[in-house]
Amino acid sequence: MHARGFIIAGLATLIGAGAVGSSAQPIGPRPAVRNIRPVEPVVVELFTAQGCSGCTEANRVVEALADAPGVIALTWSVDYWDYLGWADTFARPEFAQRQRAYQSALRLRSVYTPQVVIDGRRQVSGADADAVDAAIDEEAARRVFPPDVQFRENGEAVGVGSGRVPVGGADVWAVTYRPGRQDVSVSGGDNRGRVIGSVNVVRSLTRLGAWRGQPILLTLPTPADAQDRTVVLVQARADRRILTAALSQD
Repeated sequence: MHARGFIIAGLATLIGAGAVGSSAQPIGPRPAVRNIRPVEPVVVELFTAQGCSGCTEANRVVEALADAPGVIALTWSVDYWDYLGWADTFARPEFAQRQRAYQSALRLRSVYTPQVVIDGRRQVSGADADAVDAAIDEEAARRVFPPDVQFRENGEAVGVGSGRVPVGGADVWAVTYRPGRQDVSVSGGDNRGRVIGSVNVVRSLTRLGAWRGQPILLTLPTPADAQDRTVVLVQARADRRILTAALSQD
């Protein structure tokens, strides 16, 4: 399961008539999130670990969101619980670094799992489904007039349009993830003997370049696997808020 893309118009002069834009689009109802009517998608980032005994409920919460209208759900596995006896099979050091960047921007005392960060603007416990839903509703109602994003049809490049740059500047990131659920049998640590399911597991994070308010065309990394998809994020450098996000097409 994964959030789908809808076409965003407006960058023909930048990347040509063959460009196709994408972002999250409604593909089915989710009654628990009642008010989502986004102009741009809401990005829901779960920081979790296979060795975290309290993370399984959060994994289920985010899995339920993966096909929600207007939501891009991503699971980031972190490695700082590996010392408990199980090395997370999806974790990479840069994923924990991303979470620590949110810690600083959101002025938190520490990082933790399961943590959900929504649009880079706020965070809640991933195990609290009601808090996650409420935060998504509030972010979906926000109108930020972000820059347009479009992918070339061949998937080799992405264009970002013009707009207002936040204080401190902004960066363009490519997040490659595996759509759907993946199950891992854990044989050590606090979750020994359990099967841990994670959805839309992030596989790589690549900074494409700086966005300075003018239209740019950036080369996308090639996914290591044909099943993987790419999310492009335009994200403020200082306060980490996500200005916009777009999904590559299937």
